[in-house]
Amino acid sequence: MSALELISKVQRLQKLQAARAKLLAKALPPSTEPAPDPVDFARSIGIEPDPWQADVLRTGSKRVLLNCSRQSGKSTTAAVKALHRTVFFPKSLVLLVSPSLRQSSELFRKVSEGLDRMGEKPPTDEDNKLSVAFQNGSRIVSLPGSEATIRGFSGPALIIEDEASRVPDALYHALRPMLGVGVGSLWCMSTPFGKRGHFFEAWIGKNAWERVEIPATMCPRITAEFLEEERLSMPDWWFLQEYMCEFGDTIDGMFTHDQIMDAHSDDVQPLFDGATTATSDGVIPLFGGG
Repeated sequence: MSALELISKVQRLQKLQAARAKLLAKALPPSTEPAPDPVDFARSIGIEPDPWQADVLRTGSKRVLLNCSRQSGKSTTAAVKALHRTVFFPKSLVLLVSPSLRQSSELFRKVSEGLDRMGEKPPTDEDNKLSVAFQNGSRIVSLPGSEATIRGFSGPALIIEDEASRVPDALYHALRPMLGVGVGSLWCMSTPFGKRGHFFEAWIGKNAWERVEIPATMCPRITAEFLEEERLSMPDWWFLQEYMCEFGDTIDGMFTHDQIMDAHSDDVQPLFDGATTATSDGVIPLFGGG
């Protein structure tokens, strides 16, 4: 199956699931049972969260940045969050977004594994390798990493952007308007990939993000011996970003990020901004200005 055929199939499934979810939502009465604590839920499916994972699962923040080492458990945390939200909060839509559909489906696989571990598996209307629709009207959908293919969803309860440092900025900017109506949350999680892109800008910016940094030294499953082996096996730039959560300057740039920022000045008049020239018709702007 070609990539275009796969995307077309995903889009058809999404439309079908959306129609079914609307019908179910009209028929289902609201749940009266309180949702369990998300950490207790994680333990019920055989996952013992690290302290930082427990804090993230219980956070009330709507905007969360997870700058975490490889193999630290960020994908597992996100999968538990997605399941908890959709199983215990009817009519919730959770979107899983990555640079590629293959990566989104890998995150969804963790969701499926958690679902299989539930003692009493919630009834589903549809369950496949890319999405699941619960009979309580909730859905989890994994999406391709293309700005053109994610439009059409509205009012998600949660968007999880995996490998956010490598997600194109256009895709990120297409996701944010979905949160304009409702009270949906946005989680962006990744290792750094240089001082560039929306993940880096959000990390150093002033917006109200909850920022969580988990280097490999904070993960009890990663040994000091393994980290030393990795440090000796790769360039410092790669090691520091993959394991120590450091945003390094891109290796293909002529100038560092700090040099570029230091070169900015409000006291210097832009070369072409408002430039004019005198003609027989009077003074007119150059370069399309005016």
